[in-house]
Formats: sequence, structure tokens, C-alpha cells
Amino acid sequence: MRKITFTTVLLIVPLMLTALSLTAQTNGKNELKNDIMKNYPVHYQTIKAGGLNIFYREAGPKDAPVILLMHGYPTSSVMFRNLIPVLSKKYHVIAPDLPGFGFSDAPARSEYAYTFDNLAKTMQAFIDNMGLKRFAIYIFDYGAPVGLRLAVANPEKITGIISQNGNAYEQGLLDWSNGLVKAYWDNDTKENRDALRKYFTLEGINFQYREGVADQSLIAPEGIYIDDHQMQRPDNVEIQLDLLRDYRTNVALYPAFQAYFRKYQPKLLAVWGSKDPYFSPAGAEGFKKDDPNTVVKFYDTGHFALETHGEEIGQDILDFMQGLPQ
Repeated sequence: MRKITFTTVLLIVPLMLTALSLTAQTNGKNELKNDIMKNYPVHYQTIKAGGLNIFYREAGPKDAPVILLMHGYPTSSVMFRNLIPVLSKKYHVIAPDLPGFGFSDAPARSEYAYTFDNLAKTMQAFIDNMGLKRFAIYIFDYGAPVGLRLAVANPEKITGIISQNGNAYEQGLLDWSNGLVKAYWDNDTKENRDALRKYFTLEGINFQYREGVADQSLIAPEGIYIDDHQMQRPDNVEIQLDLLRDYRTNVALYPAFQAYFRKYQPKLLAVWGSKDPYFSPAGAEGFKKDDPNTVVKFYDTGHFALETHGEEIGQDILDFMQGLPQ
């Protein structure tokens, strides 16, 4: 049997300690990697809010910071189908469908006023009933005036804002209807209302998704199909015409939204499709004027930027979220 000398021990012990340290570091890195790469299932649920059944998608660790995703027209939380898995690896993600959209209740117009004030009232009940105390909010299209109403009413809850083509400045408005919407806002006549029906068709939805997109093969057809299917529900076009008429109240509230930015200066990330036919890059740049904590990023695409640049936007949001207060 070979004799182990004191000198040999002195040589072996440091090597063993080094090996144990490297093993611990490797295991720690693997655990961190596994935690970061963990895929959380998406749960599809409903909750009562303001007397309505509000559908929402939820994923991610329940004890993580919350991101509330607010969809736009003519879609629903389905627009976040690819973004949720990216964000939910680190954050608690909640994406509701607005009343009249997706799988949330769509009460008759005689029973529910389809105005942006009322949508915000219902979504206020949603965040209250969900017990959301602090959250970052992602706003897009119609989700912007709803989400910004919530921010103004709940400044203590907002940790940050991600605006993806969610406008709050008149310089960002583009006249995509050749004056038809403005005429409708000024005079709610049958003639002016009927002149806008063509935009609530499959052709109109295709325009929203495809205008300004260089590589049309990046547009997944199922999103357009689902939105068109929802549009064909009884009385839904009338609901959408009511909301389009009421959109003028959002423009009237722009000064209030801007005052909120100046007063609270939330960290804000504007991720913007630069070829959007509805909201121009000037709308994204506008945030900088009132909120010095604004970062603007443009992508060479259209209105539905997530459809073509979802991975890039998702990473930008993850980077942004790291700098937010808890």
C-alpha cells in the first residue's frame, strides 16, 4: 500500500477544494439556467368584473413582477400568443380580453355602453378583483387609451409602461380614412356611419395586419382569421362603430395623459412599427417631450409589430423590465 505523506495531503486538499468549488458553481449556473429557461404553462380563465365575464390568459411565476398586456382592435389577447411564453419565463403575465372582444362577454349595446370610459371602468374592476397591487402595463392600439386611463387613476400601481404603437399625441395620428372618421366624429349620421363599414371587413383587417410589412410571409394567417371570425358575430360591427365614434374622447384626453407623464415620469419603453398606417413615429417620439424616462425603439414593420418582430420586441421588453421598481 502506498504511503500518503503530509506533503501529498497538502497538494491534494487544494485540488479537491477547487474541484468542489467548480462543481458548486456549475450546479448553481445550471440551476439558474434551468430557472431562467423554465417554460410556464398558459392558463385560460375568466373572472367577474363589473358584472361581466372577463377572459384572460395568465402565465409565469405568481410571485414575480406583473406585466398586464392590453390588446387593441380588432384582436384580443390572442395577439400575445407568442409574446407570453417569452415574458412568462421571468414575469407574471396577465392578458385580458376587453368587453366585446375575444372570449370576454359582449353584452348587447342596450345593456352596455361601448365607450372607452366604460371599457376602462370594467378593466378597473378586473385589476381590483385580480388583486393587482403593482404592475407594468403593455398598451397597444385601443388598449392604449384604456390602459392610460388606468394609469392616470392608479399611478401608485404602475411600475412602468410599454407602448407598442399605443398613441397619446395628436402628432402621431394619421388620417388613414381620408377624412371619413373625422366626419363621423363631427356628425354621427347614418351616412357617415355607413361610410366606415368597409373597414370592418376581412379586407380591412388584412390592411391592419399587412400594411407597411415588407415580408408578408411573416404574417401568420390565424390571427387574421380569428379576428375576422369575431367580427362576424351578431351586432359586433355596430359595437365597433360605437367605439370608433367614441375614439374622439381619447384625443380629448391626450393632455391629461401627457400631464400624467410629466408628473409621474414612469419608465416608458415605446416599441413602434415605423410603417404603421394609423400611428406615426412622431407619436412615439412625443413621449420624450413629457417623460425623460422614455426609450424609443423603431422596427421596420407595420401596426401589428409583434407579428413580424415578436422575438426582438420580447427581448427589448425583458431588458426594460430589469430596470423597473418592484
